[in-house]
Amino acid sequence: MNILILGSGGREHSLAWATLQNPKCDKLIVAPGNAGIALIAECARLDIEDPGAVTEFAGENAIDLVIIGPEAPLAAGVADRLREAGILVFGPSAAAARLEASKSFTKEICAAVNAPTAGYGHFTEAEAAKAHIRAQGAPIVVKADGLAAGKGVIIAETVEAACAAVDDMFGGAFGGAGAEVVIEEFMTGEEASFFVLVDGETCLPIGTAQDHKRIGEGDTGPNTGGMGAYSPAPIMDEAVTQKALDEIVRPTMAEMVRRGMPYQGVLYVGLMIENGQPRLVEYNVRFGDPECQVLMLRLGAQALDLMHACADGRLAEAQVTWAEDHAMTVVMAASGYPGDYAKSTEIRGLDSLPEDSFHMMFHAGTKAEGGKVLANGGRVLNATARGTTLQEARDRAYALVDAVDWPDGVHRRDIGWRALD
Repeated sequence: MNILILGSGGREHSLAWATLQNPKCDKLIVAPGNAGIALIAECARLDIEDPGAVTEFAGENAIDLVIIGPEAPLAAGVADRLREAGILVFGPSAAAARLEASKSFTKEICAAVNAPTAGYGHFTEAEAAKAHIRAQGAPIVVKADGLAAGKGVIIAETVEAACAAVDDMFGGAFGGAGAEVVIEEFMTGEEASFFVLVDGETCLPIGTAQDHKRIGEGDTGPNTGGMGAYSPAPIMDEAVTQKALDEIVRPTMAEMVRRGMPYQGVLYVGLMIENGQPRLVEYNVRFGDPECQVLMLRLGAQALDLMHACADGRLAEAQVTWAEDHAMTVVMAASGYPGDYAKSTEIRGLDSLPEDSFHMMFHAGTKAEGGKVLANGGRVLNATARGTTLQEARDRAYALVDAVDWPDGVHRRDIGWRALD
């Protein structure tokens, strides 16, 4: 098979790595890729949010399967155009991608099927939103309605902070994503990420993980795109997983079919779990980043078979084979992230790191220039490792971190603390 992966982050590096483990992969192109991906696959310059350009490129390169990594091309309708051209694609339609592209749409779907989630209000102007906040009190959650690269969520501890977040969003802090806001009740409990493949009909769970969103140790400081993750998530036991499927995922997917927008791709189900009861925090319409990295290290070659079956409508025949193992990834970010961060700083020592099914340094925001690897983003590297225990995976992941010579990098030392401490 000739395969095209769209994206340039750590998620896409891990998808490329897993895809190449499978002998069915004859040729792999990643657009646009990064310095790490360029070491294992052909990288191409391509506007991945242009449906016509992607479809034309796929045709010219005899691509058999397109795997879409980030959410923006999905919202732009890239999957729709590929399907119209008869090219297999892993990723939902633009209509189905509204489950991530519009938080108010997701709330509407949840209400239609009585899926447990936080109470909310949806607002198109600041004063009404702030009046709602004052009536509800704090803590409270303020969300930009649209796509904000994982950063458009403010957990406000005070009414004043929540009102300031509303002003920021309507003032353009998140671009068009903040033109509308959703205000949610603050849910207590433990968060987990649940990943389910859906081919329009069949729902196949493929793994769980826990992310660490805050920049600081002990889950302090501002939200980021994610500073580390581990898999599996201990809180997602069999009973909680079944409840999430029966009360949230399957009813949502049935409602999408009823509305004429069947879902096809991976569904990221963000959950808050308290007293064994899962409630929906959010849906994403693609693999989480950095959760994808730990899932891919654990799944290996079968990841391609599963994504191919999903794109081809054959999930009813598929099954996931899990080893009794654990994986962890630690994000190395540029100093200053998630605010203004250092750019184009040199990273040394990458070429001496082990690379096998137990140790991988996935590149997220890197570029190769003049024979050097330079930081080219906020989240730059993902030190990812697998072990028979979570502690073993953690030790291996931090050994990778410590072997990198990058004085301008920052990372958390407590990834996995909920499960290990």
